[in-house]
Amino acid sequence: MIRLLSVVLMLALGTWTLGTSDAGLEDFAQLEEVAAIRYGPETADRVREWRELLESLADEDEQTQIARVNEFFNRLLRYQDDQITWGQEDFWATPLEAMDKGAADCEDYSIAKYVSLRKLGIPDERLRLFYVRARIGGPGSNLSQAHMVLGYFETPRDEPLVLDNLITRIERAGERDDLTPIFSFNSRGLWPDGASQSAADPTARLSRWRRVLEQLAEYGLDLEQPINPTP
Repeated sequence: MIRLLSVVLMLALGTWTLGTSDAGLEDFAQLEEVAAIRYGPETADRVREWRELLESLADEDEQTQIARVNEFFNRLLRYQDDQITWGQEDFWATPLEAMDKGAADCEDYSIAKYVSLRKLGIPDERLRLFYVRARIGGPGSNLSQAHMVLGYFETPRDEPLVLDNLITRIERAGERDDLTPIFSFNSRGLWPDGASQSAADPTARLSRWRRVLEQLAEYGLDLEQPINPTP
């Protein structure tokens, strides 16, 4: 209770940056406190479930990690359009914001999975968020809509596996002929489709992505400090 009151006071004064020098799961303890203070116990419970998932996956191989993380968020969050959830057309939510609403759209699912896999120690160069056009209405349809998925590269030169909220099974990009890539990005680069070199600073070009990364830093969620496997 004393620690919780201290956190409330520091948040009110704007003096707590939520930073931590401890690697692993320490930042999730702080994130649970933030969730409880800002949003309430139900959101804090979802953050705790997320932490427990990552803790259970720390010793697993990467194929198990990506499968379980993909399934977890596809199950935990219901799909809902941003206009309904946030009252605006295109809002990119942090995992904490999505967990508070219990709802997400494609960007929010992809961001939550990206953050989770970074915390499990998969390096940034092997993860990218892909902005695509997704064909809807079947193989012969000419209709498409903007969509986002997460790409996981077993090695930086491999064809990525696609983590999606629309099709829950994980497939290689070449098997997803319903998706037409436009560009991809992570926290360090932005690549037009087909480019081998980053063309821009993603935080300069994508203001919504910059806001997400700034919020993660405010929460104290350090993507450069993965969860340590059990010795």
